[in-house]
Amino acid sequence: MRVLGLDYGDKTIGVAISDGFGWTAQGLEVIKRSSDTEYKNNILRLSKWVEEYEVDTIVLGYPKNMDNTEGIRCEKTKQFQKHLQNAFPKIPIILWDERMSTMAAQRSLLEADMSRKKRKNVIDKMAAVHILQGYLDKKQNEKH
Repeated sequence: MRVLGLDYGDKTIGVAISDGFGWTAQGLEVIKRSSDTEYKNNILRLSKWVEEYEVDTIVLGYPKNMDNTEGIRCEKTKQFQKHLQNAFPKIPIILWDERMSTMAAQRSLLEADMSRKKRKNVIDKMAAVHILQGYLDKKQNEKH
């Protein structure tokens, strides 16, 4: 069983998956969204990954503000969480504090000397990797 990590945004959803041991996160894709209120196609695309990888947990990045307050992005993320829960009722959907994940992804891509155009195409997938890796690391630390 594996864990799916999501970086949910207005225009895209970054998707990452754990390895079978739950140690590392790898990027899968960036789903382009047609609108911020259209969920059906997004859920259909995610169901492919849920089935293929036998996902047993979904970690959804939760975009709190730096001062720990919740804004409009948090509300939109909670709305998406409800749609995920309806689509996958047996899978826990965990909100994970994603503060700094996009900045960490940006830093990684800059260190890899990736062009601005290429960074734009993968930044959300890399943010999903950072979100998921943070969750996996915490789960590993809880075991020890």
